[in-house]
Amino acid sequence: MPGNYDIDKIIEGEKLFLISGPCAIESEEICFTVAEELRKLSDKYDIPVIFKSSYAKANRLSGESFSGHGIDFGLNILGKVSKEFDLPILTDIHETSEAIRAAEVVDIIQIPAFLCRQTELVREAALTGRWINIKKGQFLSPDDMDKIAAKARSGKVLLTERGSSFGYHNLVVDFRSLIIMRDFGFPIVFDATHSLQLPGGGGDFSSGQPQFVTPFAKAAVTIGVNGLFVETHPDPKSALSDSATMLPLENMETLITEVKKISTANQ
Repeated sequence: MPGNYDIDKIIEGEKLFLISGPCAIESEEICFTVAEELRKLSDKYDIPVIFKSSYAKANRLSGESFSGHGIDFGLNILGKVSKEFDLPILTDIHETSEAIRAAEVVDIIQIPAFLCRQTELVREAALTGRWINIKKGQFLSPDDMDKIAAKARSGKVLLTERGSSFGYHNLVVDFRSLIIMRDFGFPIVFDATHSLQLPGGGGDFSSGQPQFVTPFAKAAVTIGVNGLFVETHPDPKSALSDSATMLPLENMETLITEVKKISTANQ
């Protein structure tokens, strides 16, 4: 690592980029299937793709929910994905002790929304020298995110909108947040799948509304984001994590063609 790509150029360039992959690392086979398709779409539509998947899912509603196969298993597969498909890698961390290990494999370290106010987690991630993707907590105003980003001190920060809590078991997207956070001077990403999550809406798990992913992604690109975050899976119904929110892999090409039209028109 890195491969035949320039992660700084991808993030800071004029092209819309895509952060995509399965929610959790279930198996090498699933990750390779998704990465292979994303690589093809990246080449076909000239859209930079950053592969995303999590080796651990610490923020589970139920203790019985799948929480991952662990950091050793996960980072090993992510390293293989990067080498095999020449894709930059993003994964999230939950403990300060994970930052250095993750940085050995990935190009971007993600701070989960529920943990975005954890000062030492943000600082430890930034000390690795990697880019940091900080997801805006569902409980925060977009005006708060400049203070969160300042904790990183490195300036290599992306800010991601993923919806705001609206009563119980529901999220809404205030698209003004994209403009507010963009004015802080950091690259802005819109999480089109988690923004449509229904937290706890499935009883023991979170439900979602993936039928709105493409329209919301198009709206965000119209406003002017730098990147889109879209979790995808070959068979979401069988997925071990976020099965109700991920976009079917077969639908990714349609999403990309739709947002590319808008992105190209905006340039």
